[in-house]
Amino acid sequence: MGLSLILSLLCGVALFLFGMTLMGDGLKNVAGNKLELTLYRLSKSPIKGIMFGAVVTGIVQSASATSAMVIGFVNSGIMKVAQSIGIIIGANIGTSVNGWILCLSYIEESEGLAVLLSTTTITAVVAVVGIVFKMFSKKAMLRKVSDVMFGFVILMVGMQMMSSAVAPLQESPDFLKWITMFSHPVLGILLGILVSVLLQSSCASIGILQALSLTGGISFATAFPIIMGIGIGASCPVILSGIGASKNGKRTALSFLVVNVLGTVFGSVIFYGINALHALTLMDKIMSPVGIALVNSAFRIGLAILLFPFLKQVEKLLFLFLPRKDNDDSENEIFDLLEEHFLENPEIAIRQSRVVMDGMVQKVRSNLIRALKLLEEYSEDRYSKVHRRESLIDKYEDKLESYLVRLTMGEMDLDQSRQVSKILYMAGEFERLADQAVNLADVANELYESKAHFSEEAQKELSVLGDAVKEILEVTIEIFNNDDTERASEVSAMKKSVGSLCNECKMAHLSRIQSGRCNKQSEFVFHEILDEMEHIAVYCSNVTVTMLELESMGEE
Repeated sequence: MGLSLILSLLCGVALFLFGMTLMGDGLKNVAGNKLELTLYRLSKSPIKGIMFGAVVTGIVQSASATSAMVIGFVNSGIMKVAQSIGIIIGANIGTSVNGWILCLSYIEESEGLAVLLSTTTITAVVAVVGIVFKMFSKKAMLRKVSDVMFGFVILMVGMQMMSSAVAPLQESPDFLKWITMFSHPVLGILLGILVSVLLQSSCASIGILQALSLTGGISFATAFPIIMGIGIGASCPVILSGIGASKNGKRTALSFLVVNVLGTVFGSVIFYGINALHALTLMDKIMSPVGIALVNSAFRIGLAILLFPFLKQVEKLLFLFLPRKDNDDSENEIFDLLEEHFLENPEIAIRQSRVVMDGMVQKVRSNLIRALKLLEEYSEDRYSKVHRRESLIDKYEDKLESYLVRLTMGEMDLDQSRQVSKILYMAGEFERLADQAVNLADVANELYESKAHFSEEAQKELSVLGDAVKEILEVTIEIFNNDDTERASEVSAMKKSVGSLCNECKMAHLSRIQSGRCNKQSEFVFHEILDEMEHIAVYCSNVTVTMLELESMGEE
C-alpha cells in the first residue's frame, strides 16, 4: 500500500468523522431540546429507556452524546443509576444505525431508472438540495436541515475515499494473510478495541471495517470479534465524559464499559462454545458492508435482550466497582442539580433550580429556628453552626443567581421567563431573611458573654414572641411552597401582631427596669432581640408581598 493510498485512506477517515459529527450536530439542532426532554420523561421505564436510548443515539449518531445527557441527569439526581443502565444499553444499539446508512455508499452504478439509486446520484441530490436550503431559504429550520445534508454528503464522500484507498488490497496476498490473523477471537477483540479507542468512535470503526470488507478478505470469523472489541473501545469517550461527575455519574459512565465487556464475554462464551461443539459454516462466510451492518446490529440487539432481565445485577456490579462511602451525600451535592448541560433545556433547568431553591428555604428555616434556640440555651457549637449555615445559604443564592442569569441568555417562552424571575427574586428575599439568623445568634452570643440575665417574666415574654415568629416563618414557607398567594394577607396580619407584641414587651421591660425587677445592663440586649424578631416578621411579609407583585406582573 503506497503513501498516496495511505494518505487517501486517512483523508477519507477524516472526512467521514467530520461528516458524521456535522450530521449528528445538525440533527440535534433540528430536534432542539425535544430529544433530551423526551429521554428524561421516558427514563422511568427500562424498556422505554432502551428503545428511546437507541432512537436518540441513532439520530445524533453518537453514543457519547447520549451518554453525556444521561450522565448529566444522574449527576444532577433526577435520574437513578438503575434507570440510566437501560438507556445506555439502548445507546449501544443505536450505534449500529450508522452502519446501515453507510451501506448507501456501496450502491453500484446502474443504467436506466436504477441510476437514480446510485451513490453518486443520491449524494449529488442531497448536496444540491442542501446548498439551496443554505443559501436561499429564509426559514431557520431549513438551514439547520441543510447542515444535516452537508454532513451526510461529506460522510458519503469520506466512505468512498476509504473504499477507493483499500480497493487495491484485494489483490495483495500479504494483506489477506495478515487480516486472517484476527479471526482468532482474542486478537480480533484487541484490534477492535484499539481502532475504536484511536478513532473515539464505534461508527467510524464499523465504517472502516465495511470498507475493508470490499477486499473480500473479511470473513465472519474475523468480523465478529472485531465488532465485539469495537463496542468495548467505544466506551473510552463515555468514561472520559464522566470525569468530574458525582459518584453516581461515574457509575453511569462506567456502565457503558461494563455492558460491552459483559456482552463480549457472554457473546464469546455462547457463540464459540456452540462452534466448538458443532462447527458453524457461517465462520467462513465472506462479509459485505451489508453483512457487517447486520452482524453489528444483531449483536447489539442480542446483548440488550440478554441483559434486560439482569439490570439490577448490572447495577449491583457498578456499585461493587464504585462502592458507596459515608460522605457520598454531602450537603454541597445539591448544587450538582444545577447541571450546566440543562441550560439548553429551560424546562428541566427551571425544575432543577426550584428544587435547589426549596433546599435553600429549608436551610433558612432551620437556621432561624437554631438561632432562636440560642436565646433559650446558648451553645458554642450551635452558634458556630448558625454562621456555617449562613455561608452555605449565601452559596445557594450565588449559585442560583449565576445559573439562572446564564439561563436567561438562551431562548425561553414567557411563562419560563416568569418562573426564572420568581426564583431569582425569592432567592434574594430568603437570603435577607437568613441574615437575621446570624444577627439573632450574635445577640445571643453578646448576651452570653456579658453574663446578663433576664427575669422570669421577661423570659416568658421572649418565649411567646419566639413562638409567634416561628409561626409566621412556617406560614410564609408554606405559602411559598404551595404558591398560595391567597394567604398572603395572613402573613401581613401576623406581622402586625408581632410588631404589637414587640412594643408591649419593650414597655413591660422598661417598667421592670424602673422597678428594679430587671437589670438595667440587660435593657440594650433585650431591645436588640426584639428588633431582630420584628425584622424577621417584616422579611416574612416581604416574601409574600413580592410573590403578590410577581403574580400581578404575570397577569398583565
